[in-house]
Amino acid sequence: MEAPMQKTVHQPSKRSTKDERLTFKQMIKSNMRSYSMVIALVLIMLLFQLLTGGILLRPLNITNLILQNSYILVLAVGMMLVIITGHIDLSVGSVAAFVGALAGILMVQHHVPVWMTVLICLVLGALIGAWQGFWVAYVKIPAFIVTLAGMLLFRGLTMVILEGQSIAPFPKTFQNISSGFLPDLFNGGSLHLFTLVVGLAISVLFIALEWRKRNSQKKYGFAVSPAPVFGIKMAVIVAVIMIFSYILATYEGIPTILVILATLIIAYSFVANRTVVGRHIYAIGGNEKAAQLSGIKTKRVTFWVFVNMGVLAALSGLIFAARLNAATPKAGNLFELDAIAACFIGGASAYGGVGTIGGAIIGGLVMGVMNNGMSLLGLGIDWQQAIKGLVLLAAVAFDIYNKNKAA
Repeated sequence: MEAPMQKTVHQPSKRSTKDERLTFKQMIKSNMRSYSMVIALVLIMLLFQLLTGGILLRPLNITNLILQNSYILVLAVGMMLVIITGHIDLSVGSVAAFVGALAGILMVQHHVPVWMTVLICLVLGALIGAWQGFWVAYVKIPAFIVTLAGMLLFRGLTMVILEGQSIAPFPKTFQNISSGFLPDLFNGGSLHLFTLVVGLAISVLFIALEWRKRNSQKKYGFAVSPAPVFGIKMAVIVAVIMIFSYILATYEGIPTILVILATLIIAYSFVANRTVVGRHIYAIGGNEKAAQLSGIKTKRVTFWVFVNMGVLAALSGLIFAARLNAATPKAGNLFELDAIAACFIGGASAYGGVGTIGGAIIGGLVMGVMNNGMSLLGLGIDWQQAIKGLVLLAAVAFDIYNKNKAA
């Protein structure tokens, strides 16, 4: 009996080695969309770094990139879930403007406390999302029509309650949501030591989580990348984290809004990848009828996806108002298009069922770096819009090409 037992133990080892070789060969191909967008982002940054004479990657400009694109990235997180379910939301820019206007009225004109205003605005965003989600999920009106109506409705209401005028300034506490920085607990002087410590802690935590994930996959016989590839991947990511931390540390440190963004990315990535709700969202986008037949309550899931989008649109409106330090009738203009473009550039499928939260962030950063780089070069808004349109078209064409190739 010993010989068969030795043979049985030896076979999984061979299978595991074969799986690792297969993973190494197929890893780039199976993740082509994700890797291609990351590579594109790096190349775009290097291109504008050269064209702007090194201005793009200066600490001040990197911080400005985060602050200027934070509200679009928040919208992109919610929009990605909407697109995965096979829908679209054209109203988010108008909802953001309406919520920002309400925040201005409450805080500036009626002196409502900041925390209470934020809570009221987020609840209002949820109610708006519920309103639109009801028509989409239960009445079965196409999301394009419902949210187009919402775009017109809330843009009009914004102008009504503001009476065509801007409201400013906001309390300093509210402004800090978008323009504040974490304090340096170590008093590093010109170098923000706390930011470096946070970067090192994130690096260690990331390596520990990836190592644990790799060991778990090997334990259950799943394919894993070869050890050299895994090591190179860890080294590159840790280097990026520490360089980014150093750049922030040489200016003011970690922006408050970056903490909010990081929390949203981690939370929504966990929901999308590790929860039953996340699997249901992907299932609905892949085939709604099949998902319904399998027992998924498709109407309820779709409804709550739009409620979530409303909350994030409200948060985006608050962030933009804090950044601008004013509530204006023109706020949120074209925000929905930037958020949608970020999702498609970041890997979302035009057919639904495909996309990641990380991809939405990458897509948003691509748009943000392009906007910032073209502005530094002095390109007019007309050329900026034209170039962004071509980039969006190329991203969707690439998605369709990959889908047809896979078929």
